[in-house]
This record gives sequence, structure tokens and C-alpha cells, in this order.
Amino acid sequence: MLRRNSFRLPRHPASVGLARHRVRDHLTEWGHGPDDRALADAVLVVSELATNVIRHGPLREREFEVAVTALADGSCLIEVSDEGRHEPRLRAVDEGDEHGRGLHLVEHLATAWGVWSRGRHGKTVWALVVTA
Repeated sequence: MLRRNSFRLPRHPASVGLARHRVRDHLTEWGHGPDDRALADAVLVVSELATNVIRHGPLREREFEVAVTALADGSCLIEVSDEGRHEPRLRAVDEGDEHGRGLHLVEHLATAWGVWSRGRHGKTVWALVVTA
């Protein structure tokens, strides 16, 4: 069975916590327990992707969209969409750097991740998180 929920949030730092909370609530309602690694990983991934929108998204953009899909095998697809056309990329970070590790974390937690272009409407950054 496939379950999907999407929602829009204002482009504001407080929205990162709201995104985490809503993704956790949806996955819990759909049968993921508190000890489920996919749940914890999905919440962390959505946090990193939403933070990227807040920090690097277009200044004119007022909202962004988050979608979470629970797949039949227990894995989760996380999608965060904004109107920006700049594709996020992994970058080299030094030990003392305070920023720049988010996508490294996403790459570590997700089985796969990438970017879908939405043409003139921006992009969707997605990550697939599977159960252990």
C-alpha cells in the first residue's frame, strides 16, 4: 500500500521543526513505530532538506512544499520542493566548518537521493529512506 501526504510551509526557520513533526506524525499514523530506523532517518532527512530551502532558496519565495510517501515495503520517500533552480550539490567541508554537512548526512542516511527539475517552477529534492 502506498500512502502520501504533502503540505506547504512558510519559508521561515520555524518551519523546519514543523516539517519534522508533521513527517513523524504521518509516518507514525501509517504504522512506523518509535524504534523504526526509517522513521528517525526520514525525520532527519526532511530536516536537512527543509533547512536547505530556508537557507538557500529564492528570497522571493514565501512557501515550500514537503511530501512524504510511505511505500509498501516500509521505505519512505521524502520530497522537498521550492521555486529555486539551483541544484544542491555535495561540497567539500573542513573539520572546522560550521555549515555544509547537510547533504553529506542525507547521502549517508538515504539509499538514494537526487533532484527533479520542475522547469520554470523550480525543483524537488528527494531522498529514499529504507528500513534496516
